[in-house]
Parts: sequence; structure tokens; C-alpha cells
Amino acid sequence: MTNENPNGSPLDEDFADPLAEPAEGSPDIEALIVERDSFRDRFMRALADAENARKRAEKDRREAEQYGGSRLARDLLPVYDALSRALDMANEEQRAAASALIEGVELTLRELSNVFAKHGIKVISPQIGDKFDPQQHEAMFEAPAAGTVAGQIIQVMGDGFILHDRLLRPAKVGVSSNPAH
Repeated sequence: MTNENPNGSPLDEDFADPLAEPAEGSPDIEALIVERDSFRDRFMRALADAENARKRAEKDRREAEQYGGSRLARDLLPVYDALSRALDMANEEQRAAASALIEGVELTLRELSNVFAKHGIKVISPQIGDKFDPQQHEAMFEAPAAGTVAGQIIQVMGDGFILHDRLLRPAKVGVSSNPAH
């Protein structure tokens, strides 16, 4: 028996209508549902991966902006040290004899400090008597000292530096061991 399709041509009963709805619960429907769910899962995972990549790239960009100059900053720390030592070594007689030179070194050190501050570099200047902090200080030696408690700073040999919240260089200190008897 032949049927006619909407345009009037006969339909062969051996061929199924491709536009006809498949029967509920047929294997074709089940396979399509499984395939759809698989594509949906892959799509959602791809979306999540793309969002994670975007967040990671944003974090990397912020860190590069904030900490990208850390190598340059580390290279400038010896300049700061040399200028500080030059000022510390000059006695009153030398300061009077070379006042213009001393003033120039002081201005250069002040300008370097301003540049450091502008870029988020802070000086760690521990004081004698402060408690030793291994997150900011490097113990160069440990020795007993009268009138101190263990872990107290007894000598400062060099300033440390922090770039935003990252340690560039720890302050170099001497630390008291048990008090001297």
C-alpha cells in the first residue's frame, strides 16, 4: 500500500518518514539523549576551563604588574647599601670638609628611597631589642648577651626589603642566645 505525502507523490511503506516523531522509549531517542547529555557535559567543562583560564591570566597579569620589577629592585639594593654605608662611615670632621659631597649622597639616597616607596618597596629596619622574626630577619650569628632574652636582636648588620608583601631580602641581624651569666 502506498500513501501520498503532502506534495502529492506516493510514499513507499518500506521507508520511514524522517520527520515523523520516533516512538517514546525507542533506542534512537535514548542514544540521542545520552549524546546530548555528553555534549552538554563537555560544553559545561569547556566553559569552566575557559573561566578558570581567564581568572588565572588575570591573576598572572596582576602579579606581573606588582612583582615584575623585583629583579631590578634586588639589583638596586646594593646601591642603597653602599650609599647608606658611605653616610654612616663619614665622621663629623669628614662631613664638615666634604659637606657638599655628603649632601649629594644624602639626596641620592633619599631619591632612591622615594623611588622604592613609589614602587611598593619598604625598608625593614629592625632595632636592637626587637624580637627576631624569621620571616623578615636573617640571623648572621647567635651569641649570649647580658640583659637580653633568647631571640632578641642584639646587632643589626643590614636592612631588609619587602616588595608589597614579598620579601626581597631579609634584614641581617645578630641574635641573643641564652642570657650571659
